[in-house]
Amino acid sequence: MSANRTGKHRETASLILTGGQVLTMDEGSTVVEAVAVRGNEIIATGSASEVRALTGPGTRVVELGGRTVLPGINDSHLHGAAYGLTRPPFALDVGSPAVASIADIAENVRRAAAGTPPGGWIIGLGWDAGYLAECLADPRRLPHRRDLDAVAPDHPVCLTDFSSHMVWVNSAALRRCGIDSATVAPSGGVIDLGLNGEPTGILREAAQRLVQEVIPSPTTGQRRRAIQGVIAELHTRGITSYTEPGLGPGGTSALLGGLSTENWTAYAELVAEDALNARVTVLLLPAPMGGSAADLRRGLAELRRPVSADPRRLNAVGVKIFADGVPPNRTAWMNEPYADGGHGALCVHGATPALQVAELREMIRTAHAAGFQLGVHVTGDRAIDTVVDAFVAAQEAEPRPDARHYVIHGDFVSADALARLAAHGYGVNMNPAIKWTISDLMDDVVGEERSAYQWPVRTAFDAGVAVCASSDAPITEPDWRRGVAGMLSRESKASGRRSGPEQCVGLDEALRAYTVNAARQDFAESWKGSIEVGKVADLCVLDRPLRGADPHAVAETEVDLTVFDGRIVHER
Repeated sequence: MSANRTGKHRETASLILTGGQVLTMDEGSTVVEAVAVRGNEIIATGSASEVRALTGPGTRVVELGGRTVLPGINDSHLHGAAYGLTRPPFALDVGSPAVASIADIAENVRRAAAGTPPGGWIIGLGWDAGYLAECLADPRRLPHRRDLDAVAPDHPVCLTDFSSHMVWVNSAALRRCGIDSATVAPSGGVIDLGLNGEPTGILREAAQRLVQEVIPSPTTGQRRRAIQGVIAELHTRGITSYTEPGLGPGGTSALLGGLSTENWTAYAELVAEDALNARVTVLLLPAPMGGSAADLRRGLAELRRPVSADPRRLNAVGVKIFADGVPPNRTAWMNEPYADGGHGALCVHGATPALQVAELREMIRTAHAAGFQLGVHVTGDRAIDTVVDAFVAAQEAEPRPDARHYVIHGDFVSADALARLAAHGYGVNMNPAIKWTISDLMDDVVGEERSAYQWPVRTAFDAGVAVCASSDAPITEPDWRRGVAGMLSRESKASGRRSGPEQCVGLDEALRAYTVNAARQDFAESWKGSIEVGKVADLCVLDRPLRGADPHAVAETEVDLTVFDGRIVHER
């Protein structure tokens, strides 16, 4: 038995989980039968008989009956505040399975307009043109402002797509924001125009800011309620930690200010009141998409480095930068052209690709020199190579031990780039549930060969990179079980076809991407991320054994119990 750090083998436990598969996720991937908790700390792991010896008058003993215990799950890229604010009652859900067409979305908007005073905003999130009936029937058909004008002529409407890289608005919203055929999109943004030269209502990347900056912002109280609602949902999924990837002045123009500095205020207030029941790591967002090094410097001066009352609950460790867009929108910067032409581009300030590369390198150098970990949103292979070059150049110019910079998403990261990341102790944060969602769609975007390679998890692990996996909620639901199943099978949502099966990984590797590797990304692997004596008692109990289960069974697993900081916060 592993005893506590003081050597008190007979210290009474407050909670014992026994008679199951406890997957510790320690360095040797040890599996034991039981774990004991006292207060908020793990005090013993081992056989059922050994751990039961720590039972006392006040001990709660949970009989596992062969069920699985994991460390509390860490969704290492989850926009918690934005996820809460873009769900009912704050916004319409236009991405659920029940919404299968433009007509369905229009009907939802019509109902919302009937209950909203004229002139009031109607907002929503989640549509995906790749799965809307009208778009499937005619690939040239995209959502149009006229679809929304017909059902809400007197209300400005803004519907963000599933990727959060594109919005669909109506004519009232365009008028409210002063957008017409003469409007110039911000750097890194696109306003789609029809054959008549008028805006269609689709705004991509940085152009979204033209609308989102006008939408009224929620109050701090609403933000707090949204965050607490999300955390309660996360507990039902076994999630006890997450990274909030981007809060700051660069997020002011995000939908409902879901990435704005005001969300740090809401989190900090919850921590000060001992009301934040999750461990939240924050990347600061000093500059917006399409921003510059000057924007980044101004944002950092405004933010400084905020401090929370409990760094184990809320801790700002890094800075997020947007490098390019996303492949489904053809805005990821690629070496080879998309199937229908074009290479995408960087989404930073600059009139030419060379100037944009120089600007991005300076942004990365500035944040590195300021002592921050860097998480860079980057998806195209050409953009990823640029970012990795910039990481290395920043380190050579100003050496820092253990900076742990990482590539966010890294859809088409090459084997060479992965080797360079591994050599410097840098990481990659991938999204297996997005792979499951869009893999069939991507065949038409980049061709079958590149689509199969997208998110090369096996290659990343083999290169020695500490791979993290995440949901990117609200892009997908924060369901790590679907993510693990996707890493095991590489199946697609629509067809069930396996996309790049050579990139599959094993169960232990997939689980590490949601536990100990994610804790490393947080600089917290010494005290969380595995079930070891002395670490915090954040635990997740599943309803069945995981070892030997097929991917479909993993995806269907239920979370029976979640323990956060030694307290049971969810029990099915």
